[in-house]
Parts: sequence; C-alpha cells; structure tokens
Amino acid sequence: MYDFNSYDLIIDARSPREFAEDHIPGAVNLPVVDNAEFAEVGTLHRTNPLAAYQLGARYSLLNISRHIETHISHVEAKSRILVYCFRGGKRSKVWQDVLETIGYRVERVKGGWKAYRRWVNEQLLTAPANFRYIVVSGPTGCGKTRLLSALHECGAQVLDLEGIASHRGSIIGAVPGKPQPTQKLFDSCLLERLSQFDPSRPVWVESESKKIGQVQLPEALLVKMREGQVLAVDAPMAQRVQLLREDYQHFEEDPQVLIDRLRNLRPLIGGEEFEKWEALAAARQVPELFERLMRYHYDPTYRRSILRNYPGIDSSPQIPLQDLSPAGLLSVARELRERFDRNVD
Repeated sequence: MYDFNSYDLIIDARSPREFAEDHIPGAVNLPVVDNAEFAEVGTLHRTNPLAAYQLGARYSLLNISRHIETHISHVEAKSRILVYCFRGGKRSKVWQDVLETIGYRVERVKGGWKAYRRWVNEQLLTAPANFRYIVVSGPTGCGKTRLLSALHECGAQVLDLEGIASHRGSIIGAVPGKPQPTQKLFDSCLLERLSQFDPSRPVWVESESKKIGQVQLPEALLVKMREGQVLAVDAPMAQRVQLLREDYQHFEEDPQVLIDRLRNLRPLIGGEEFEKWEALAAARQVPELFERLMRYHYDPTYRRSILRNYPGIDSSPQIPLQDLSPAGLLSVARELRERFDRNVD
C-alpha cells in the first residue's frame, strides 16, 4: 500500500470519533469537522444536500485554518505529507488542496481508511508467517511479561501482545485508567509492530489464548506461535505472590473490587471455594488471596489451556526464575538470547 514511515506527517482528516476507533499508526487527527459538526452535516444532507455542503465547507475552512496555525505552521517546506479520510473523498481532498496551495508535497490515500482497513486485514493473513517465534510460557505471576521486557532491553525482538492490547490477559487483567483499543486499532498496531521486525531473527512472544481481554489475535499469528520454540518458565510461589502484589496494587488497596471481578467464576470453582476468597478479601489478607487464586484456579486453568495449545510443553526447555526483579531477569534474558537466539548481534 504505502510506506507510512516515509512520510514526515500523516493527517487523518476524519472526526475524532472515527480516529479513536482506528487510524494509521503515527497519524495526527486534524479533523475537517469534529464529531458534532460531522453529525450535523450528515443530518442536514438527508433533506438538503446543497445546504449540507455549504455548512461543511464553512466548518472545514474554519477548522483547517486553526490546524494550520497549531500544527502545519511548524512543518518544514520539504516535508512529505500523506492525508486520508473515510473513503479518500472530500475531507482529504480539501486538506490536499490547501496544503498543495501552500507548497507542500501531498499524497492522498486512494480509497481512504476503508482501503487501509482492507489492506490491514489482508496483511494479517500472511505477515505473521514471515517470522519464527520463541514462545515464553508459564503460569500466572511467574514473570513472563517482565522477562519479555528484559529481553527487549538486551536487544531481542519482542512482540508484547498484552502491551498492544492494554490488558494483562485474564479476567482481572484490565489496566486501571487505560482502556483497551478497539479490535481495528489493535490490528493496526499489531501489524505496525510486525513490520518493524527483521525476519532473519526470532520474535519473542508470550503464550496467549485467542483473546486478550476484548481483542482477538489473528489466527495466522496463533498458528505460527504454536509452531514455534516454547520455553516453560516458572517461579517460586512467594515470588509470584509478590509480583501480583506489585502489578495489581489496586486490588490490594481495594480487595472487594477483585472479588467483584471474580464473581463470574463462582459457578466454575464452586461456592465453597469462592466463599474462602471472599473471607480473605474481607480480612484484607490479599497475599493469601493471591496465592489461593493461583493454586486453585489460575494454575489448573492455565495447565489445561497450555496442554491444549502446546501439547509438547513438558518436553520443552524449563526455565526456572528465582529472582523476578529487573536486574535478576536481565541476567536471565541475556542467557536466553545466547542460547536460543542464533542471530545475536
């Protein structure tokens, strides 16, 4: 389609609502009409198209004038600019006309965001197959995400799916104050991350199920991950409990919120076990609650899932993690790169 990295500025001319649903990574939202104006023009167009176009033109000129002052005035004369709207029509054309009049080199995405979205879907059918994957597997709280961060720090190619999804991947995995992206935006960000990798080097990734919170992984990626080299990591229970206390501090501060999140599990784990969770939360014995959650729910659930998706897990290399601190994991990450990444720089 386009080499998006070759442009100095990418302008999304759509409304903020459309931009929030999905956009080209790195694009700046400089809407021709805002959400309310977009709705107003659309409503008027049903009864009086000419008046709607006139109203839209007035809004467009006012908004573009403001955007030129706040954003375009800082853009150098030789910059390459790409602009798009929903279908590549009027909203991106008015931006292109203004920018070309100023003297910039401007391209417009043919077919707009809709064409871009089709391209993303097509790419996600094949792009994951360009890489070989090293899959870090292990039970809840054993430091998989932290290990990936350490691997990234020491130069490995890391695909942090939970980072892209803004979710830790379980029923309690929502990140406070950080909503998940839409499925479309997740797809865009995932494809952008894949495009940054060197196919001659392995990609390190955490084992995941089909969904991370509310977003779904491409089937092509899941298939390639299941064909990859699997590493089984684990850590002592005391270390795992401490990790959960650090990463889920909001639940330690308000254990009732944790119980509310877990309530849907009651039919699965039984009323007696759930009442024990409630009692520990009421007594604010959160470390004990975390340990019980892992022993009686997360560990057996993870075991069933991993055997289903990676049946050879027990014969995979076993990686014990005794120290889940950043310094401790960085040392392990260096050893893992030397052992499993044959293209170490």
